[in-house]
Amino acid sequence: MPRNESKKLVKGALLLTLAGVISKILSAGYRIPLQNLTGDIGFYIYQQAYPILAIAMTLALYSFPSAISNMAMEIKATGQSLTIKSFYGPVFMVIAGICTPMFIFLLLNAEPLALFVGDENLAGIYQLSAFIFLLVPFTALLRGFFQGNIVMTPTACSQIGEQIIRVSIIIAAAVWVFRTGSDIYHVGRAAAIASIFGALAAILILGLFLLRYHRKSLSRRVTTKADAIPWNYYVTTLLILGLVASLNHMVLIIIQFADTFTLIPGLMDHGLTAREAMEAKGVFDRGQPMIQLGTVLGSSFALALLPSVTKQKWREHPRTFYSNIQAALLFSFYLAAGATIGLILLFPEANTLLFQNDKGTADLQILVLSIFLSSLAMTGAAILQGLEYRKRTAGFILIAFFTKWSANQILVPLWGVTGSAIATVLSLFVLCVLVLAELKRKLPELRFFKRMNWRAFVKAGAVLVLFVLAMDLIFPEQAAASRVYLLFYCVFVSGIGGILYIYLLVRWQAFQEEELRMLPMSSLFLKIYHRRWPNGKN
Repeated sequence: MPRNESKKLVKGALLLTLAGVISKILSAGYRIPLQNLTGDIGFYIYQQAYPILAIAMTLALYSFPSAISNMAMEIKATGQSLTIKSFYGPVFMVIAGICTPMFIFLLLNAEPLALFVGDENLAGIYQLSAFIFLLVPFTALLRGFFQGNIVMTPTACSQIGEQIIRVSIIIAAAVWVFRTGSDIYHVGRAAAIASIFGALAAILILGLFLLRYHRKSLSRRVTTKADAIPWNYYVTTLLILGLVASLNHMVLIIIQFADTFTLIPGLMDHGLTAREAMEAKGVFDRGQPMIQLGTVLGSSFALALLPSVTKQKWREHPRTFYSNIQAALLFSFYLAAGATIGLILLFPEANTLLFQNDKGTADLQILVLSIFLSSLAMTGAAILQGLEYRKRTAGFILIAFFTKWSANQILVPLWGVTGSAIATVLSLFVLCVLVLAELKRKLPELRFFKRMNWRAFVKAGAVLVLFVLAMDLIFPEQAAASRVYLLFYCVFVSGIGGILYIYLLVRWQAFQEEELRMLPMSSLFLKIYHRRWPNGKN
Protein backbone atom coordinates (compact mmCIF):
# COMPACT_ATOMS: atom_id res chain seq x y z
CA MET A 1 0.00 0.00 0.00
CA PRO A 2 1.42 3.44 -0.92
CA ARG A 3 2.53 5.61 2.00
CA ASN A 4 -0.08 8.34 1.34
CA GLU A 5 -2.84 5.77 1.13
CA SER A 6 -1.64 4.15 4.37
CA LYS A 7 -1.66 7.51 6.18
CA LYS A 8 -5.15 8.20 4.80
CA LEU A 9 -6.31 4.82 6.10
CA VAL A 10 -4.94 5.48 9.60
CA LYS A 11 -6.53 8.96 9.70
CA GLY A 12 -9.80 7.42 8.53
CA ALA A 13 -9.64 4.80 11.28
CA LEU A 14 -9.10 7.53 13.86
CA LEU A 15 -12.07 9.47 12.44
CA LEU A 16 -14.29 6.40 12.72
CA THR A 17 -13.05 5.83 16.28
CA LEU A 18 -13.96 9.40 17.20
CA ALA A 19 -17.41 9.03 15.60
CA GLY A 20 -17.84 5.76 17.48
CA VAL A 21 -16.97 7.40 20.79
CA ILE A 22 -19.46 10.24 20.19
CA SER A 23 -22.12 7.75 19.13
CA LYS A 24 -21.57 5.54 22.18
CA ILE A 25 -21.73 8.54 24.51
CA LEU A 26 -25.07 9.51 22.94
CA SER A 27 -26.25 5.90 23.17
CA ALA A 28 -25.37 5.63 26.84
CA GLY A 29 -26.46 9.15 27.78
CA TYR A 30 -30.06 9.07 26.54
CA ARG A 31 -30.88 6.03 28.67
CA ILE A 32 -30.65 8.15 31.81
CA PRO A 33 -33.55 10.53 30.96
CA LEU A 34 -35.37 7.52 29.50
CA GLN A 35 -35.29 5.79 32.90
CA ASN A 36 -36.11 9.01 34.73
CA LEU A 37 -39.21 9.54 32.59
CA THR A 38 -40.52 5.98 32.33
CA GLY A 39 -39.17 4.39 35.51
CA ASP A 40 -37.51 1.01 35.92
CA ILE A 41 -40.36 -0.80 34.14
CA GLY A 42 -40.03 1.44 31.09
CA PHE A 43 -36.29 0.96 31.13
CA TYR A 44 -36.76 -2.81 31.36
CA ILE A 45 -39.03 -2.75 28.28
CA TYR A 46 -36.50 -0.75 26.29
CA GLN A 47 -33.64 -3.04 27.32
CA GLN A 48 -35.61 -6.11 26.22
CA ALA A 49 -35.66 -4.74 22.66
CA TYR A 50 -32.23 -3.09 22.64
CA PRO A 51 -29.96 -6.14 22.04
CA ILE A 52 -31.88 -7.11 18.89
CA LEU A 53 -31.76 -3.57 17.53
CA ALA A 54 -28.10 -3.21 18.49
CA ILE A 55 -27.16 -6.38 16.61
CA ALA A 56 -28.74 -4.99 13.43
CA MET A 57 -26.99 -1.64 13.87
CA THR A 58 -23.64 -3.36 14.43
CA LEU A 59 -24.06 -5.41 11.27
CA ALA A 60 -24.80 -2.21 9.32
CA LEU A 61 -22.06 -0.12 10.87
CA TYR A 62 -19.08 -2.38 11.51
CA SER A 63 -19.56 -5.92 10.27
CA PHE A 64 -20.57 -5.84 6.61
CA PRO A 65 -18.94 -2.46 5.73
CA SER A 66 -15.61 -3.77 7.01
CA ALA A 67 -15.95 -6.94 4.92
CA ILE A 68 -16.99 -4.96 1.82
CA SER A 69 -14.10 -2.51 2.11
CA ASN A 70 -11.66 -5.37 2.64
CA MET A 71 -12.88 -7.14 -0.51
CA ALA A 72 -12.83 -3.89 -2.49
CA MET A 73 -9.20 -3.21 -1.60
CA GLU A 74 -8.17 -6.79 -2.41
CA ILE A 75 -9.90 -6.73 -5.79
CA LYS A 76 -8.53 -3.29 -6.71
CA ALA A 77 -5.03 -4.48 -5.76
CA THR A 78 -5.29 -7.07 -8.55
CA GLY A 79 -6.10 -4.34 -11.09
CA GLN A 80 -9.76 -5.32 -11.54
CA SER A 81 -12.54 -2.74 -11.60
CA LEU A 82 -15.46 -2.69 -9.18
CA THR A 83 -18.76 -2.53 -11.04
CA ILE A 84 -22.35 -2.64 -9.90
CA LYS A 85 -22.95 -5.81 -11.92
CA SER A 86 -19.90 -7.78 -10.79
CA PHE A 87 -19.34 -6.48 -7.24
CA TYR A 88 -21.79 -4.10 -5.57
CA GLY A 89 -24.95 -5.80 -6.85
CA PRO A 90 -23.89 -9.34 -5.87
CA VAL A 91 -22.60 -8.16 -2.49
CA PHE A 92 -25.93 -6.46 -1.82
CA MET A 93 -27.75 -9.68 -2.71
CA VAL A 94 -25.59 -11.75 -0.38
CA ILE A 95 -26.16 -9.36 2.54
CA ALA A 96 -29.88 -9.32 1.80
CA GLY A 97 -29.77 -13.12 1.74
CA ILE A 98 -28.30 -13.08 5.25
CA CYS A 99 -30.55 -10.39 6.73
CA THR A 100 -33.89 -11.38 5.20
CA PRO A 101 -34.06 -14.72 7.07
CA MET A 102 -33.33 -12.81 10.28
CA PHE A 103 -36.27 -10.52 9.50
CA ILE A 104 -38.60 -13.43 8.69
CA PHE A 105 -37.58 -15.44 11.76
CA LEU A 106 -38.12 -12.52 14.15
CA LEU A 107 -41.39 -11.49 12.49
CA LEU A 108 -42.91 -14.98 12.58
CA ASN A 109 -41.55 -15.98 15.99
CA ALA A 110 -42.13 -12.78 17.93
CA GLU A 111 -44.89 -14.28 20.08
CA PRO A 112 -42.98 -17.46 21.05
CA LEU A 113 -39.92 -15.33 21.85
CA ALA A 114 -41.99 -13.00 24.02
CA LEU A 115 -43.44 -15.97 25.90
CA PHE A 116 -39.95 -17.46 26.27
CA VAL A 117 -38.59 -14.30 27.92
CA GLY A 118 -41.61 -14.17 30.21
CA ASP A 119 -43.53 -11.16 28.85
CA GLU A 120 -46.09 -11.70 26.08
CA ASN A 121 -46.57 -7.93 25.71
CA LEU A 122 -43.16 -7.73 24.00
CA ALA A 123 -44.39 -9.59 20.90
CA GLY A 124 -45.43 -6.45 19.01
CA ILE A 125 -42.11 -4.79 19.86
CA TYR A 126 -40.15 -7.74 18.49
CA GLN A 127 -42.22 -7.70 15.29
CA LEU A 128 -41.46 -4.00 14.77
CA SER A 129 -37.78 -4.61 15.54
CA ALA A 130 -37.60 -7.19 12.75
CA PHE A 131 -37.97 -4.51 10.05
CA ILE A 132 -34.60 -2.93 10.89
CA PHE A 133 -32.90 -5.95 9.29
CA LEU A 134 -34.40 -5.06 5.91
CA LEU A 135 -32.45 -1.77 5.92
CA VAL A 136 -29.08 -3.30 6.85
CA PRO A 137 -28.06 -4.19 3.25
CA PHE A 138 -28.52 -0.57 2.09
CA THR A 139 -26.54 1.11 4.89
CA ALA A 140 -23.87 -1.58 4.90
CA LEU A 141 -23.28 -1.44 1.13
CA LEU A 142 -23.03 2.36 1.06
CA ARG A 143 -20.66 2.48 4.02
CA GLY A 144 -18.58 -0.35 2.59
CA PHE A 145 -18.40 1.49 -0.75
CA PHE A 146 -16.95 4.62 0.85
CA GLN A 147 -14.60 2.75 3.18
CA GLY A 148 -13.35 0.67 0.27
CA ASN A 149 -12.36 3.97 -1.38
CA ILE A 150 -10.74 5.13 1.91
CA VAL A 151 -13.34 7.88 2.37
CA MET A 152 -14.41 7.64 6.00
CA THR A 153 -16.30 10.91 6.47
CA PRO A 154 -19.64 9.61 5.09
CA THR A 155 -19.60 6.66 7.50
CA ALA A 156 -18.75 8.90 10.45
CA CYS A 157 -21.44 11.46 9.58
CA SER A 158 -24.09 8.80 8.95
CA GLN A 159 -23.28 7.11 12.26
CA ILE A 160 -23.69 10.31 14.27
CA GLY A 161 -26.77 11.37 12.27
CA GLU A 162 -28.38 7.97 12.79
CA GLN A 163 -27.75 8.14 16.53
CA ILE A 164 -29.14 11.69 16.85
CA ILE A 165 -32.38 10.66 15.11
CA ARG A 166 -32.71 7.55 17.29
CA VAL A 167 -32.09 9.43 20.52
CA SER A 168 -34.49 12.25 19.60
CA ILE A 169 -37.38 9.90 18.80
CA ILE A 170 -36.86 7.74 21.89
CA ILE A 171 -36.68 10.72 24.25
CA ALA A 172 -39.71 12.35 22.59
CA ALA A 173 -41.67 9.11 23.05
CA ALA A 174 -40.58 8.87 26.69
CA VAL A 175 -41.74 12.45 27.33
CA TRP A 176 -45.07 11.68 25.64
CA VAL A 177 -45.60 8.53 27.73
CA PHE A 178 -44.66 10.42 30.90
CA ARG A 179 -47.03 13.31 30.23
CA THR A 180 -50.02 11.36 28.92
CA GLY A 181 -49.76 8.24 31.05
CA SER A 182 -50.00 6.08 27.92
CA ASP A 183 -49.21 2.39 27.74
CA ILE A 184 -45.62 2.00 28.96
CA TYR A 185 -44.92 -0.55 26.19
CA HIS A 186 -44.99 2.35 23.73
CA VAL A 187 -41.40 2.92 24.87
CA GLY A 188 -40.30 -0.35 23.28
CA ARG A 189 -42.26 0.32 20.10
CA ALA A 190 -40.71 3.78 19.91
CA ALA A 191 -37.24 2.24 20.24
CA ALA A 192 -37.89 0.01 17.21
CA ILE A 193 -39.38 2.87 15.17
CA ALA A 194 -36.49 5.14 16.18
CA SER A 195 -33.97 2.58 14.92
CA ILE A 196 -35.81 2.30 11.59
CA PHE A 197 -35.92 6.08 11.11
CA GLY A 198 -32.30 6.35 12.22
CA ALA A 199 -31.30 3.83 9.56
CA LEU A 200 -33.30 5.72 6.93
CA ALA A 201 -31.54 8.93 7.97
CA ALA A 202 -28.18 7.18 7.59
CA ILE A 203 -29.16 5.99 4.09
CA LEU A 204 -30.16 9.55 3.16
CA ILE A 205 -26.87 11.00 4.43
CA LEU A 206 -24.84 8.35 2.64
CA GLY A 207 -26.89 8.85 -0.53
CA LEU A 208 -26.18 12.58 -0.50
CA PHE A 209 -22.46 11.88 -0.15
CA LEU A 210 -22.72 9.38 -3.01
CA LEU A 211 -24.34 11.96 -5.30
CA ARG A 212 -21.78 14.57 -4.34
CA TYR A 213 -18.58 12.59 -4.64
CA HIS A 214 -19.11 9.51 -6.76
CA ARG A 215 -21.97 9.97 -9.21
CA LYS A 216 -19.75 10.35 -12.26
CA SER A 217 -17.25 7.66 -11.37
CA LEU A 218 -20.01 5.21 -10.40
CA SER A 219 -21.90 5.78 -13.69
CA ARG A 220 -18.72 5.02 -15.60
CA ARG A 221 -18.31 1.77 -13.68
CA VAL A 222 -21.74 0.61 -14.79
CA THR A 223 -20.65 0.56 -18.42
CA THR A 224 -17.39 -1.36 -17.92
CA LYS A 225 -17.17 -4.94 -19.08
CA ALA A 226 -18.55 -7.29 -16.45
CA ASP A 227 -16.12 -9.64 -14.75
CA ALA A 228 -17.00 -13.14 -13.56
CA ILE A 229 -18.80 -13.00 -10.23
CA PRO A 230 -16.91 -14.92 -7.49
CA TRP A 231 -19.98 -15.77 -5.42
CA ASN A 232 -18.12 -18.15 -3.13
CA TYR A 233 -15.57 -15.47 -2.26
CA TYR A 234 -18.27 -12.90 -1.50
CA VAL A 235 -20.34 -15.25 0.65
CA THR A 236 -17.34 -16.59 2.58
CA THR A 237 -15.89 -13.14 3.23
CA LEU A 238 -19.19 -11.61 4.32
CA LEU A 239 -19.91 -14.52 6.64
CA ILE A 240 -16.43 -14.78 8.17
CA LEU A 241 -15.21 -11.19 8.10
CA GLY A 242 -18.70 -9.71 8.33
CA LEU A 243 -20.51 -11.85 10.87
CA VAL A 244 -17.75 -13.69 12.73
CA ALA A 245 -15.27 -10.84 13.08
CA SER A 246 -18.04 -8.45 14.12
CA LEU A 247 -18.56 -10.26 17.40
CA ASN A 248 -15.79 -8.14 18.93
CA HIS A 249 -18.11 -5.14 18.57
CA MET A 250 -20.93 -7.12 20.18
CA VAL A 251 -19.30 -8.32 23.41
CA LEU A 252 -21.49 -6.24 25.71
CA ILE A 253 -24.53 -6.66 23.44
CA ILE A 254 -24.47 -10.46 23.51
CA ILE A 255 -24.07 -10.42 27.29
CA GLN A 256 -27.23 -8.29 27.47
CA PHE A 257 -28.81 -10.66 24.94
CA ALA A 258 -28.37 -13.52 27.41
CA ASP A 259 -30.05 -11.43 30.13
CA THR A 260 -32.94 -10.65 27.78
CA PHE A 261 -33.87 -14.32 27.53
CA THR A 262 -32.90 -15.71 30.93
CA LEU A 263 -33.16 -13.04 33.61
CA ILE A 264 -36.94 -12.64 33.97
CA PRO A 265 -37.66 -16.41 34.13
CA GLY A 266 -34.75 -16.83 36.56
CA LEU A 267 -35.98 -14.04 38.83
CA MET A 268 -39.46 -15.59 38.86
CA ASP A 269 -37.88 -18.91 39.86
CA HIS A 270 -36.14 -16.95 42.61
CA GLY A 271 -39.57 -16.07 44.00
CA LEU A 272 -40.41 -12.71 42.45
CA THR A 273 -43.71 -11.97 40.77
CA ALA A 274 -43.67 -11.06 37.07
CA ARG A 275 -44.01 -7.34 37.90
CA GLU A 276 -41.26 -7.49 40.54
CA ALA A 277 -38.97 -9.35 38.13
CA MET A 278 -39.47 -6.71 35.43
CA GLU A 279 -38.71 -3.90 37.86
CA ALA A 280 -35.66 -5.75 39.20
CA LYS A 281 -34.30 -6.17 35.67
CA GLY A 282 -34.93 -2.49 35.00
CA VAL A 283 -32.85 -1.64 38.08
CA PHE A 284 -30.14 -4.09 36.98
CA ASP A 285 -30.06 -2.52 33.51
CA ARG A 286 -29.05 0.80 35.07
CA GLY A 287 -25.53 -0.53 34.98
CA GLN A 288 -25.46 -0.84 31.16
CA PRO A 289 -24.96 2.85 30.23
CA MET A 290 -22.27 3.21 32.89
CA ILE A 291 -20.48 0.08 31.68
CA GLN A 292 -20.74 1.33 28.10
CA LEU A 293 -19.24 4.71 28.98
CA GLY A 294 -16.53 3.10 31.11
CA THR A 295 -15.63 0.69 28.33
CA VAL A 296 -15.46 3.57 25.84
CA LEU A 297 -12.98 5.27 28.16
CA GLY A 298 -11.04 2.08 28.76
CA SER A 299 -10.78 0.76 25.22
CA SER A 300 -11.46 3.40 22.56
CA PHE A 301 -8.10 5.15 22.75
CA ALA A 302 -6.30 1.82 22.86
CA LEU A 303 -8.25 0.59 19.81
CA ALA A 304 -7.34 3.80 17.97
CA LEU A 305 -3.68 2.73 18.18
CA LEU A 306 -4.39 -0.56 16.42
CA PRO A 307 -5.44 0.13 12.80
CA SER A 308 -1.94 -0.84 11.61
CA VAL A 309 -1.85 -4.19 13.48
CA THR A 310 -1.48 -6.71 10.67
CA LYS A 311 0.60 -9.80 9.99
CA GLN A 312 2.56 -7.81 7.41
CA LYS A 313 3.52 -5.18 10.01
CA TRP A 314 4.44 -7.98 12.38
CA ARG A 315 6.91 -9.41 9.86
CA GLU A 316 8.28 -6.14 8.44
CA HIS A 317 8.48 -3.95 11.57
CA PRO A 318 8.36 -6.24 14.61
CA ARG A 319 9.74 -3.64 17.06
CA THR A 320 7.13 -1.00 16.15
CA PHE A 321 4.46 -3.69 16.04
CA TYR A 322 5.15 -4.90 19.58
CA SER A 323 5.48 -1.33 20.82
CA ASN A 324 2.02 -0.39 19.51
CA ILE A 325 0.41 -3.50 20.96
CA GLN A 326 2.10 -3.02 24.31
CA ALA A 327 0.96 0.60 24.45
CA ALA A 328 -2.63 -0.30 23.52
CA LEU A 329 -2.84 -2.94 26.24
CA LEU A 330 -1.25 -0.67 28.84
CA PHE A 331 -3.55 2.26 28.11
CA SER A 332 -6.55 -0.07 28.19
CA PHE A 333 -5.46 -1.66 31.48
CA TYR A 334 -4.67 1.56 33.35
CA LEU A 335 -7.66 3.59 32.11
CA ALA A 336 -10.20 0.79 32.57
CA ALA A 337 -8.85 -0.04 36.03
CA GLY A 338 -9.08 3.61 37.09
CA ALA A 339 -12.62 3.94 35.73
CA THR A 340 -13.66 0.74 37.49
CA ILE A 341 -12.19 1.74 40.87
CA GLY A 342 -13.65 5.22 40.71
CA LEU A 343 -17.13 4.12 39.65
CA ILE A 344 -17.37 1.40 42.31
CA LEU A 345 -16.57 3.97 45.00
CA LEU A 346 -18.87 6.64 43.55
CA PHE A 347 -21.74 4.35 42.61
CA PRO A 348 -24.06 5.13 45.56
CA GLU A 349 -23.99 8.84 44.62
CA ALA A 350 -23.97 8.22 40.86
CA ASN A 351 -26.94 5.86 41.11
CA THR A 352 -29.02 8.44 42.96
CA LEU A 353 -27.85 11.26 40.69
CA LEU A 354 -28.66 9.49 37.44
CA PHE A 355 -31.59 7.26 38.38
CA GLN A 356 -33.23 9.13 41.30
CA ASN A 357 -32.61 6.48 43.99
CA ASP A 358 -29.94 4.02 45.12
CA LYS A 359 -31.76 0.78 44.33
CA GLY A 360 -29.50 -2.12 43.40
CA THR A 361 -26.28 -0.31 44.27
CA ALA A 362 -24.50 -3.36 45.72
CA ASP A 363 -25.34 -5.55 42.68
CA LEU A 364 -24.35 -2.80 40.26
CA GLN A 365 -21.03 -2.31 42.01
CA ILE A 366 -20.28 -5.96 41.24
CA LEU A 367 -21.37 -5.38 37.65
CA VAL A 368 -18.98 -2.42 37.29
CA LEU A 369 -16.06 -4.89 37.30
CA SER A 370 -17.20 -5.59 33.73
CA ILE A 371 -15.62 -2.30 32.62
CA PHE A 372 -12.11 -3.51 33.35
CA LEU A 373 -12.59 -7.01 31.98
CA SER A 374 -14.45 -6.01 28.81
CA SER A 375 -11.99 -3.21 27.96
CA LEU A 376 -8.98 -5.49 28.22
CA ALA A 377 -10.73 -8.35 26.41
CA MET A 378 -11.93 -6.12 23.55
CA THR A 379 -8.45 -4.62 23.08
CA GLY A 380 -6.85 -8.07 23.02
CA ALA A 381 -9.52 -9.41 20.66
CA ALA A 382 -8.94 -6.48 18.28
CA ILE A 383 -5.23 -7.37 18.19
CA LEU A 384 -6.00 -11.03 17.41
CA GLN A 385 -8.40 -10.02 14.66
CA GLY A 386 -5.77 -7.71 13.17
CA LEU A 387 -3.51 -10.77 13.01
CA GLU A 388 -6.32 -12.62 11.17
CA TYR A 389 -7.28 -14.96 14.04
CA ARG A 390 -10.91 -14.04 13.55
CA LYS A 391 -12.61 -17.41 13.95
CA ARG A 392 -10.73 -18.13 17.16
CA THR A 393 -11.63 -14.75 18.62
CA ALA A 394 -15.27 -15.26 17.69
CA GLY A 395 -15.13 -18.66 19.36
CA PHE A 396 -13.88 -17.08 22.60
CA ILE A 397 -16.74 -14.56 22.54
CA LEU A 398 -19.29 -17.33 22.00
CA ILE A 399 -17.78 -19.23 24.95
CA ALA A 400 -18.27 -16.09 27.06
CA PHE A 401 -21.88 -15.88 25.87
CA PHE A 402 -22.66 -19.50 26.81
CA THR A 403 -20.85 -19.01 30.13
CA LYS A 404 -23.14 -16.06 30.87
CA TRP A 405 -26.26 -17.95 29.74
CA SER A 406 -25.40 -21.05 31.81
CA ALA A 407 -24.33 -19.07 34.87
CA ASN A 408 -27.60 -17.10 34.73
CA GLN A 409 -29.57 -20.34 34.68
CA ILE A 410 -27.76 -21.54 37.81
CA LEU A 411 -27.13 -18.37 39.82
CA VAL A 412 -30.21 -16.20 39.22
CA PRO A 413 -32.71 -18.67 40.76
CA LEU A 414 -30.38 -18.89 43.78
CA TRP A 415 -29.31 -15.27 44.31
CA GLY A 416 -31.55 -13.16 42.08
CA VAL A 417 -30.05 -10.09 40.43
CA THR A 418 -26.81 -10.62 42.35
CA GLY A 419 -26.43 -13.93 40.52
CA SER A 420 -26.76 -12.18 37.15
CA ALA A 421 -24.12 -9.61 38.10
CA ILE A 422 -21.73 -12.40 39.11
CA ALA A 423 -22.54 -14.29 35.91
CA THR A 424 -21.66 -11.22 33.79
CA VAL A 425 -18.33 -10.72 35.56
CA LEU A 426 -17.56 -14.45 35.32
CA SER A 427 -18.27 -14.59 31.58
CA LEU A 428 -16.10 -11.54 30.84
CA PHE A 429 -13.34 -12.93 33.07
CA VAL A 430 -13.38 -16.14 31.02
CA LEU A 431 -13.21 -14.09 27.81
CA CYS A 432 -10.35 -11.96 29.13
CA VAL A 433 -8.31 -15.01 30.19
CA LEU A 434 -8.87 -16.78 26.87
CA VAL A 435 -7.93 -13.71 24.79
CA LEU A 436 -4.79 -12.84 26.79
CA ALA A 437 -3.65 -16.48 26.85
CA GLU A 438 -4.05 -16.68 23.07
CA LEU A 439 -2.16 -13.40 22.64
CA LYS A 440 0.68 -14.79 24.71
CA ARG A 441 0.69 -17.99 22.66
CA LYS A 442 0.69 -16.22 19.29
CA LEU A 443 3.05 -13.41 20.34
CA PRO A 444 5.58 -15.05 22.69
CA GLU A 445 7.74 -11.92 22.77
CA LEU A 446 4.89 -9.88 24.24
CA ARG A 447 5.74 -9.09 27.87
CA PHE A 448 2.62 -7.22 28.89
CA PHE A 449 2.36 -8.19 32.55
CA LYS A 450 6.11 -8.01 33.03
CA ARG A 451 6.13 -4.60 31.37
CA MET A 452 3.44 -3.36 33.75
CA ASN A 453 4.72 -0.99 36.43
CA TRP A 454 2.75 -2.65 39.21
CA ARG A 455 4.20 -0.46 41.92
CA ALA A 456 3.11 2.74 40.16
CA PHE A 457 -0.34 1.28 39.42
CA VAL A 458 -0.97 0.13 43.01
CA LYS A 459 0.22 3.45 44.45
CA ALA A 460 -1.85 5.53 42.02
CA GLY A 461 -4.90 3.32 42.60
CA ALA A 462 -4.47 3.56 46.37
CA VAL A 463 -4.26 7.36 46.18
CA LEU A 464 -7.45 7.39 44.06
CA VAL A 465 -9.27 5.26 46.67
CA LEU A 466 -8.05 7.46 49.54
CA PHE A 467 -9.08 10.61 47.69
CA VAL A 468 -12.65 9.40 47.06
CA LEU A 469 -13.01 8.12 50.64
CA ALA A 470 -11.68 11.44 51.97
CA MET A 471 -14.24 13.35 49.90
CA ASP A 472 -16.93 11.09 51.30
CA LEU A 473 -15.83 11.93 54.84
CA ILE A 474 -15.61 15.66 54.13
CA PHE A 475 -19.06 15.74 52.49
CA PRO A 476 -20.94 13.01 54.45
CA GLU A 477 -24.45 14.16 53.55
CA GLN A 478 -24.17 13.96 49.78
CA ALA A 479 -26.29 10.78 49.54
CA ALA A 480 -29.33 12.60 50.91
CA ALA A 481 -28.65 15.87 49.11
CA SER A 482 -30.36 17.26 46.01
CA ARG A 483 -29.47 15.97 42.57
CA VAL A 484 -27.90 19.33 41.73
CA TYR A 485 -25.56 18.95 44.68
CA LEU A 486 -24.83 15.34 43.68
CA LEU A 487 -24.04 16.49 40.15
CA PHE A 488 -21.38 18.91 41.35
CA TYR A 489 -20.07 16.36 43.82
CA CYS A 490 -19.75 13.53 41.26
CA VAL A 491 -18.26 15.76 38.57
CA PHE A 492 -15.76 17.24 41.01
CA VAL A 493 -14.69 13.95 42.59
CA SER A 494 -14.52 12.00 39.32
CA GLY A 495 -12.76 14.84 37.47
CA ILE A 496 -10.14 15.59 40.13
CA GLY A 497 -9.74 11.91 40.94
CA GLY A 498 -9.19 11.01 37.30
CA ILE A 499 -6.66 13.80 36.77
CA LEU A 500 -4.82 12.81 39.96
CA TYR A 501 -4.75 9.14 38.96
CA ILE A 502 -3.36 9.82 35.47
CA TYR A 503 -0.88 12.38 36.80
CA LEU A 504 0.53 9.89 39.29
CA LEU A 505 0.72 7.11 36.68
CA VAL A 506 2.76 9.37 34.41
CA ARG A 507 4.78 10.81 37.27
CA TRP A 508 5.70 7.40 38.66
CA GLN A 509 6.61 6.21 35.17
CA ALA A 510 3.89 3.66 34.56
CA PHE A 511 4.43 4.50 30.87
CA GLN A 512 7.61 4.71 28.85
CA GLU A 513 8.56 7.89 27.03
CA GLU A 514 7.80 6.47 23.57
CA GLU A 515 4.32 5.47 24.73
CA LEU A 516 3.59 8.97 26.04
CA ARG A 517 4.54 10.41 22.65
CA MET A 518 1.51 8.63 21.18
CA LEU A 519 -0.87 10.65 23.37
CA PRO A 520 -2.54 13.96 22.50
CA MET A 521 -0.75 16.84 24.28
CA SER A 522 2.27 14.55 24.63
CA SER A 523 4.54 17.49 25.51
CA LEU A 524 2.57 18.07 28.73
CA PHE A 525 2.82 14.42 29.76
CA LEU A 526 6.52 14.35 28.94
CA LYS A 527 7.11 17.36 31.20
CA ILE A 528 5.40 15.54 34.06
CA TYR A 529 7.35 12.39 33.23
CA HIS A 530 10.73 14.16 33.33
CA ARG A 531 9.98 16.47 36.25
CA ARG A 532 12.22 16.00 39.30
CA TRP A 533 11.30 15.99 42.94
CA PRO A 534 12.77 18.74 45.17
CA ASN A 535 15.50 16.37 46.42
CA GLY A 536 16.76 15.99 42.87
CA LYS A 537 15.55 12.43 42.34
CA ASN A 538 13.52 11.66 39.26
